[in-house]
Amino acid sequence: MQVILLERVESLGQMGDVVNVKPGFARNFLLPRAKALRATKDNVALFETQKKVLEADNIKRRDEAEKVGKKLNGIKAAIIRQASEAGQLYGSVTARDIADAVVEKGFKVDRSQVRMDRAYKLLGLYPIQINLHPEVAVEVTINIARSTEEAKIQEEKGEALITKRDDEVTLEAQAIKAVEAEEKARLAAEAAAAAAAPAATEEEAAA
Repeated sequence: MQVILLERVESLGQMGDVVNVKPGFARNFLLPRAKALRATKDNVALFETQKKVLEADNIKRRDEAEKVGKKLNGIKAAIIRQASEAGQLYGSVTARDIADAVVEKGFKVDRSQVRMDRAYKLLGLYPIQINLHPEVAVEVTINIARSTEEAKIQEEKGEALITKRDDEVTLEAQAIKAVEAEEKARLAAEAAAAAAAPAATEEEAAA
């Protein structure tokens, strides 16, 4: 499907570009978010008549985003979650969680502006890109911790506050299982020996 972009769209093009996109991407993202129009003859003509207005509006929004970006760029936002001693979260941190954490810092950010390249399922500090405008992106750091106190310590240390690594926890669990297995085997052997003892005594008496 051909569409005409009403603003810069990453990996697609600039405002006014006519590009080919998948129908689903156009229907589910570009068109409902007013980022593009179907590239029909009428729409192309409409864009040309409104081009100067759209460009002026874009410049205004970009300037406002740049002002906010100067204050927002580089901030650290804490996100408190329950986690294991190895730092594994009981769940994951979502784009909405990140947006909410940034909003608590006094900035207006929507989850759609949060750029996530993966799911965050471990304690720690992670750089996150926030797209304030199609041409303005800043970076913030999320600090995923088990408590506000731990978040402060992590920020000071610059790393996750983890008591045990995953491999240490795994080895410990394996060692515990091995000891339990040995104990079960010992008890089973003692029970078998105790059961055989009376029979041996009766045989000796008969002899």
